[in-house]
Amino acid sequence: KRFQEGKRLEHHLESLRLFRSEESSEETRKVLDEVFDQRTMLAIYKFMTGGLIDHLDFPISTGKEGNVFRATTPEGGHVVLKIYRINTATFHSISKYIEGDPRFKGLKGSHRKLIYAWCTKEFKNLTRMLDAGIRVPEPYDFHENILLMEYIGSEERPAPALRSVELSPDVANEFYDEVLNFIKAAYRKAGLVHGDLSEYNILVHEGRPWIIDCGQAVTTDHPNADELLLRDVKNINRYFRSLDVKVKSDEEIMRTVKGVIK
Repeated sequence: KRFQEGKRLEHHLESLRLFRSEESSEETRKVLDEVFDQRTMLAIYKFMTGGLIDHLDFPISTGKEGNVFRATTPEGGHVVLKIYRINTATFHSISKYIEGDPRFKGLKGSHRKLIYAWCTKEFKNLTRMLDAGIRVPEPYDFHENILLMEYIGSEERPAPALRSVELSPDVANEFYDEVLNFIKAAYRKAGLVHGDLSEYNILVHEGRPWIIDCGQAVTTDHPNADELLLRDVKNINRYFRSLDVKVKSDEEIMRTVKGVIK
């Protein structure tokens, strides 16, 4: 039965022009073949039979850890599917964030089990950040190596990354202050450090910044939390300094985030 369901989903994906069109490059088809293995297709099928998605629309991005796709719901709305790759390269890219994280303590087994845990981790990180008042995509559900969450963008296209948007001086200063407030709220209220924050994983939607890619976020008691926090601060200062924003010193921001000074 599971095989038949998998074949049905495979047929559905094959029928979508997006995934197997003549216009698709050989490289794109190779990536999609890597992403849509049998178990992943069955996981997508679970979301379909559960009434959470109707079909996939198009790929939004391809990252080190996985691929992000927009999907349409049965009601005609849009959501995002983030599919983590099950391979050794993905494992190596995330291992530095796992070692020392109490949520992964005692986790043993295959790469597949580790990636499943990583998917769960991003779902929980997003939930904690959302509860802390940080502007992140709302997580809806997860299953195995797939995370279902809020789509950030318009009907025509996903929201662009900060690095691709030209900001006026006033808006750049506002964004800088808001991103610093996100870092502080994540640390103090959510108990998390993003760990990979930069202009590449901040989206601009409806004139405001949104934080994405939170899977690698670590708890503040992680042994590398301070190191990762400083890296986030340096990245944000580097980028906004390039926009001629008068940035605060790394040290001052670190003290403010950690509550040493207000």
